[in-house]
Amino acid sequence: MRLADTVAGARILGVGSFQPEHVVTNADLAKRVETDDAWIRSRVGIAERRIADAETLLPDMAVEAGTAALKDTGFDPAGLDAVVVATCTMPNPIPNAAAQVATGVGANGVAAFDLNAACAGFSYGIGVASDMIRAGSARHVLVIGAEKLSDWVDWDDRSTCIIFADGAGAALLGPAESPDEVGVGPVVWGSAGDIASTIRILGESTNKLHQEGQAVFRWATTAIAPVALGAIERAGLTPADIDVLIPHQANLRIVEAVAKKLRQKGAREDMVVADDIVHSGNTSSASIPMALDHMRTAGRVRSGDVLLLVGFGAGLSYAGQVVVCP
Repeated sequence: MRLADTVAGARILGVGSFQPEHVVTNADLAKRVETDDAWIRSRVGIAERRIADAETLLPDMAVEAGTAALKDTGFDPAGLDAVVVATCTMPNPIPNAAAQVATGVGANGVAAFDLNAACAGFSYGIGVASDMIRAGSARHVLVIGAEKLSDWVDWDDRSTCIIFADGAGAALLGPAESPDEVGVGPVVWGSAGDIASTIRILGESTNKLHQEGQAVFRWATTAIAPVALGAIERAGLTPADIDVLIPHQANLRIVEAVAKKLRQKGAREDMVVADDIVHSGNTSSASIPMALDHMRTAGRVRSGDVLLLVGFGAGLSYAGQVVVCP
């Protein structure tokens, strides 16, 4: 028996994203539930979010983001070996999104599977894809985080309707032929199933998303900074080496709390911190790649920057890794 030839590791070759056109502002939500712009901004930091129409399906958004990531490098989709779609909001478990998305981007016949780690899904996907490439199971893997949370939100529940939104983000991973080219560090991941009920879909009668906001906030502001520091250590770096922090865009207060704790451990004051949630809302597994793509387009992230990605959410699940910006 002969094992596949292996490489030193993986690197990100390109990124892309997609958001629906329809913008829902805080003022729009105030027409339906008892809230206002100041209340929403003070609690979650969101000013507006994008919501897809009924005709736009989750795989449609994933195809748009995946196609954008492929175009970012001019990569021929026929050269893909696998498509991984991180999502927790498909309307049904069968068929999965990934096979449809693979066909949609022009990669018929490749390995394709969905991965559900909720808001940590993209970081889980990057970890899995990186290991596939390093082990020789694949050379080029398209990882997409895509969510249509609007299908699962109770629009009369003030605690959730102000937070969640729709969108997709993608990254194309390829092989690093030498150790000097490795651009994806080891994943640090885990779970907290003992508090899984804090984020869940309610019973058959409602089928809507429920979140115990304060409990999740306390967990995230306590547990996630150590995960981030662990990812830095596993990559052989120090907090001072991180140029950009891109945590899951769950809540601006959580993002700021994680950044503060990293700076207390040696991260630089000029470390750029993603705040895409302000204009995109919480898009679960899509939030990290979407933030990266938006920041790169805006010039806030440059090729070669050292990025720290940290996803966390329902499950409860979490994962983080250091990557190099393509």
